[in-house]
Amino acid sequence: MSDLEYQRGFRNQFATEALPGTLPEGQNSPQRCPYGLYAEQFSGSAFTAPRSHNLRSWLYRIRPSVAQSAYRPIEAGQLSTAPDTAVAADPNQMRWDPLPMPQATTDFIDGLFTMATNGDARNQAGCGVHLYAFNADMTERYFYDADGELLLVPQLGTLLLRTELGLLELAPGEIAVLPRGLKFQVRRAPDTDAARGYICENYASPFELPGLGPIGANGLANPRDFFAPTAYYEDTQGEFELIAKFGGKLWAAELDHSPLDVVAWHGNYAPYKYDLTRFNTINTVSFDHPDPSIFTVLTSPSDTAGMANIDFVIFPPRWMVAEHTFRPPYFHRNIMSEYMGLIHGTYDAKAEGFVPGGSSLHNCMSPHGPDANTFEQASTAELTPQYLGDTLAFMFESRYVFNPTPMALSADFLQSDYVDVWQGLHSHFTPNAR
Repeated sequence: MSDLEYQRGFRNQFATEALPGTLPEGQNSPQRCPYGLYAEQFSGSAFTAPRSHNLRSWLYRIRPSVAQSAYRPIEAGQLSTAPDTAVAADPNQMRWDPLPMPQATTDFIDGLFTMATNGDARNQAGCGVHLYAFNADMTERYFYDADGELLLVPQLGTLLLRTELGLLELAPGEIAVLPRGLKFQVRRAPDTDAARGYICENYASPFELPGLGPIGANGLANPRDFFAPTAYYEDTQGEFELIAKFGGKLWAAELDHSPLDVVAWHGNYAPYKYDLTRFNTINTVSFDHPDPSIFTVLTSPSDTAGMANIDFVIFPPRWMVAEHTFRPPYFHRNIMSEYMGLIHGTYDAKAEGFVPGGSSLHNCMSPHGPDANTFEQASTAELTPQYLGDTLAFMFESRYVFNPTPMALSADFLQSDYVDVWQGLHSHFTPNAR
């Protein structure tokens, strides 16, 4: 099989082997594994979690993960973890230009930049929002995150994710989720010089597909459109470094071999990717702009029904046909806090200033909505069917208030005049004329 073959389905019970006969028959941990391999369980849930939410995979590897040196602390660079209370949470609306591309040689780990955090990673609540920008491959370094799973949203450049469980190629317009604790490398595809994008580090319950409720059996993201990698391994000796994000800090251990040495695996705890163009958009065909929840791709539930730890929401190409309706997103104040990004094109609630690679933050109950120019145009537009084709925005929406990091608030790419986009919203009140 080729290195980039995939298995289809969302959290399926996959079984894959790079060498025939590797997977043991009838049991998970035989006295002696085929090919002299070691059996190792990789668990993403408590052992006693309900069967429907129990996440684990069995790995059959050349060396067990314990074959490494002791960890030593290293500098975390521009990476931060909740609770980060160096700066108080702020009700002001905020917007940033894209993270500048690095000039010096920078790999994925050194190119991480934390924008905001919420909740508490040690209590497995909330999330961290990071940007990445890099121009060099990880070669002798590997990484895993013990604080949360990672949702990667590329904006520029195609990534090659080399993981313990196989390879994933990830282009802008696609997303990938790397489970908590998975060891991996990030490299650039051959046609990519530099790469940039967004990351949601989910400290809480793993992402799952949202319920469909009255929508019925079909719509939004379909399970069959998610892809996990097939088994791939490398049996390589040398001097390697394994970096762990643990307890909000970075730690490093030395290895004399590549940790990507899993010859076969089976289970449902694995990395996966999804092409956002496969999202089956549900929208109004009568009147009123729908709530953004109708565009939810993945959700991390909290202990309060209907209030997600994080929702991953997209605003993809779609038809706008609502009649007698203000079609862009309405003005609103929301109990949920919203961090937005733009992958490509334009966003229909902003005339300018929100560009691909940029970000915005609207915290709990902070008012936001279309800027003055968008409001004026949408209020007088002829309401014929309109196709929004050049757009792909997304939102990390959370029940917890985001704390911007000091780095984000002092960044040169912070737009200090963002609030001015609403200053042209003057009164049109005419009490004597309807």
